[in-house]
Amino acid sequence: MTIANVDSVDASPARDQKSRSKLKAKVKGNRRNAVGLALGLILPLSVLLLWQVAAQQHWVSEVFLPSPLKTFYSFFDMVLRQDFEKDFLSSISIVGQAFLYGSVAGVGLGLAAGLSPTVERFFGPTLDGIRHIPGIAWLPLIVLWIGIGSPAKIVVIGKSVFFPVFLNTLQGIRGVDRNYIELARVLTLTRSQLVRRVIIPGAMPSILVGLRYGASLAWALVVVAEGLSGMEGIGFLIFRAQALLMTDQLLVCMVVIGVVGFFIDRSMHYLQRYLLRWKQGFEG
Repeated sequence: MTIANVDSVDASPARDQKSRSKLKAKVKGNRRNAVGLALGLILPLSVLLLWQVAAQQHWVSEVFLPSPLKTFYSFFDMVLRQDFEKDFLSSISIVGQAFLYGSVAGVGLGLAAGLSPTVERFFGPTLDGIRHIPGIAWLPLIVLWIGIGSPAKIVVIGKSVFFPVFLNTLQGIRGVDRNYIELARVLTLTRSQLVRRVIIPGAMPSILVGLRYGASLAWALVVVAEGLSGMEGIGFLIFRAQALLMTDQLLVCMVVIGVVGFFIDRSMHYLQRYLLRWKQGFEG
């Protein structure tokens, strides 16, 4: 037997052991995901069951609490006969634009302020003052300036998205470990290399937290903005259903808002995990 054959024989058990370890880790991960999914379904299914029992036992008048089945039928009625998808797409469009403008401005200005104390001192007092005025409080004034259409809602929601993204970006940059900065200087990195290879990766976890929170906030605020000023969108449908006592349609809109909000948050969560796959943290 040659030396090459001996090496091949010796390497085979090691490869088999490595394959078995990977398989065990995959099975363990799938089992953990299944258990997590089952635990996550317990509470919503319990709420749904309680809702059904309350409707059947007439604990609450059907006018105020229709059954889940009636609400389910109402959803299809709204989709097939009332052009629900147009209102839904209108809300999605407003949220998408507001989140894009607010997050780009927040990250851009946050980077500038984090990298330059002069920029922070220049914008800081003004932004701190504006930040404490709720976005919805701006809506009447914005409507007077640019009308009742989508641009007014985009401006108000974009403003609300801007501040958490800006603050998390600024805090993320200021929170980069000083040792990394010193090491970069020892390695004689240029200013641009320092920003690209050290500061932005170090601040990325905080930036992504701000973006995730901003996305959820934008979706929540569109309901209020459309309800207070608008003739289309899910927010308008909610306020119309409340005024006309169409509780089934109101519940349909609430469920849709919750489901879409959940998927928005999950999407941002998986994006965060993908971009930070290099950063291992405590998982419980």
